[in-house]
Amino acid sequence: MRASAKLVLALAAFAVVGAASAQQPAAPPRPSPFLGPDEQVDTLRLIPPPPAAGSPDEAADLAAFRETRKLADSPRWAQATADVELLSPAAFTSWSCAADVKISAETTPATAQLMVRALFDAGLASNPPKEHYKRPRPFTGLSARTCVTPESLGANASYPSGHASVGWAWALILAELKPERANALLLRGREFGDSRVVCGVHYPSDVEAGRLIGAAVVARLHADEEFKAAMAEAKAELAKATVKPEGCAS
Repeated sequence: MRASAKLVLALAAFAVVGAASAQQPAAPPRPSPFLGPDEQVDTLRLIPPPPAAGSPDEAADLAAFRETRKLADSPRWAQATADVELLSPAAFTSWSCAADVKISAETTPATAQLMVRALFDAGLASNPPKEHYKRPRPFTGLSARTCVTPESLGANASYPSGHASVGWAWALILAELKPERANALLLRGREFGDSRVVCGVHYPSDVEAGRLIGAAVVARLHADEEFKAAMAEAKAELAKATVKPEGCAS
């Protein structure tokens, strides 16, 4: 089903990560989400509020932010920076390694389209609690290093993490499509969410809430006939895919 213009604009705000380089291939046209506005999970009721000021959970979040600043310029920092990508062709690189097959609009078009449409569903689902709680980002008022410029995030709030919602949704979907690679794909999904903490743009509690939303969205999608048909097409496509990913760590 097609999203309203308001929902598409909301996702666009969620997904802003800075301009792509002139050399980067253009992203394919963005498909619409599977779920319409009246079919989405009530995520504002689903997830709890963010940690209260002065609580032990908030202290743990703050400690995690301080500790992960030590990772700047490390290999884990580089991966976290790569994990910022959602809507460019490069977004599928690490997932291809986990799936042991190259996922792209050229090699696996049905799978790529499924992932982008699910991205819209999971990303949009994070917006109601973001808008309600308006939790400031961890770096607010500080000069600490982050993987992306604070300006690229605009007014997009910290709780919950939309990237973590998308990453966990992708992990669950791909693990179902490629069960023999489920362990690697689920690990990739966990690391994808953790990258937001490494980047300094989310707290751990933001990421945990995002994963809950991602799981809830995938559960809801399994009642959608269009999604089920897309899953069946992608599963058949991946079963026949032979192009291996490149640049994967051994």
